[in-house]
Amino acid sequence: MSTPIAPTDLPTTLGTLRASNYQPKSVREEIRANLEQRLADGLPLTSDVLGYEDTVLPQLETALLAGHDIILLGERGQAKTRMIRSLVALLDEWLPIVEGSEIRDDPFAPISAYALELVDQMGDDTPVDWIHRSRRFAEKLASPDTSMADLIGEVDPIKVAGGLFLDDPKALSYGLVPKSNRGIFAMNELPDLAERIQVGLLNVLEERDVQIRGHLVRLDLDVMVVATANPEDYTNRGRLITPLKDRFGSQIRTHYPFELTTEIAIMHQEAKLPIAPVPVTVPWFIDDIVARVSHVARKSHVISQSSGVSVRLSIANYEIVVANALRRTLRTKDSAVVPRVSDLSAMVQSTQGKIEFDTMDDSDSDQVIAALVSLAVRQCFAENVLLEESPAIVEAFNTEALVHTGDDLPDRDYLAVLAAMPSLDAPARRIAGPTASDGELASAVEFILEGLYLTKRLAKDASGARALYRSRNR
Repeated sequence: MSTPIAPTDLPTTLGTLRASNYQPKSVREEIRANLEQRLADGLPLTSDVLGYEDTVLPQLETALLAGHDIILLGERGQAKTRMIRSLVALLDEWLPIVEGSEIRDDPFAPISAYALELVDQMGDDTPVDWIHRSRRFAEKLASPDTSMADLIGEVDPIKVAGGLFLDDPKALSYGLVPKSNRGIFAMNELPDLAERIQVGLLNVLEERDVQIRGHLVRLDLDVMVVATANPEDYTNRGRLITPLKDRFGSQIRTHYPFELTTEIAIMHQEAKLPIAPVPVTVPWFIDDIVARVSHVARKSHVISQSSGVSVRLSIANYEIVVANALRRTLRTKDSAVVPRVSDLSAMVQSTQGKIEFDTMDDSDSDQVIAALVSLAVRQCFAENVLLEESPAIVEAFNTEALVHTGDDLPDRDYLAVLAAMPSLDAPARRIAGPTASDGELASAVEFILEGLYLTKRLAKDASGARALYRSRNR
């Protein structure tokens, strides 16, 4: 995304900036003032994050109003980075800086050697540039090889080779923290930072300055620091030094969606579905099952809960189930893409890399994932379907009826089942809805049959995504 072009009527020199009565504010003052206005207008801090309206966001708003540096604690896939990035919208849209400054010097209070010299030489004629708030955010993923030069800075050998002395402040090359001056600096997975580098952040968080190597230069920075961490690394493994913990003003715990409806809303918001030549319709029970798989996984004793089960799992599973339905539709020439229970078998490939197992070999992961899907289907069926016709359906199977299902069968095969088994027709139409298409009816048939099997009223012979439903008496 390109940065917006600054309006042409903004002051271009220090003198005209001073004459415009522009009043500089610190980053915290900007954020506080803009957040106060949003709250007064009844607007949310961010509309990009769902499920935190009554938990995390109020705490984050309070921390920002207090002017705190913040650390967000949570397992993977809890929108921590997205929330941090959303804070950019609380900055003023345009900020004046000394033109050419690497660290966005305030024209009224420069701190770098470059800006101090320029203002001293040119006075009110010092050129002023305006930067958009989208450029006032820097982000770094912590890793063991992150160096002090990356974060704080280093002597630039190229500048020294060009004739500058080693102790000349203009020979310095600034790191990400000084370059975030008058903005927001975000550090993801903070505990992964080596301890000796963590020490380098102590001054930034407390005294608001940095020191580079043996140089006497001190930069009084105006920067808000926001970090993320996994709770296990942050609290149990001792991977974060205590003085650094102490310097964060607020610690906020994030969480996974409490409600299935929230998980489904996130799936719909974030999933990038394939573009299909025919309409795509996802039945309500497929939405429920895909979201529910993540919820049951977060309670499973065989899955590592310290690593977490990311919301990205729900999104990836949703995308793969729809893609599998599209693959079938292209071959069967059906009139719409409608996922079925048999398409859920594709979730094995999208789930494998997103969960970690606590007490078992990864070679058994396929069976565990299949068990999670079955549990989700059973819960969805038991909680949402009141099947008064189940005795009649079971009786139909007792009279030698057999039903084949699979992710390669066209919709018309299921319509033939409904024609041959009237007891199944009414509940399928009730579940699919009054205006259901052929594809939605086919999906409802599979859902009912799988529900009856999982509640031990039918038997099933399965091979991958294909199944044969039959009476339990044979």
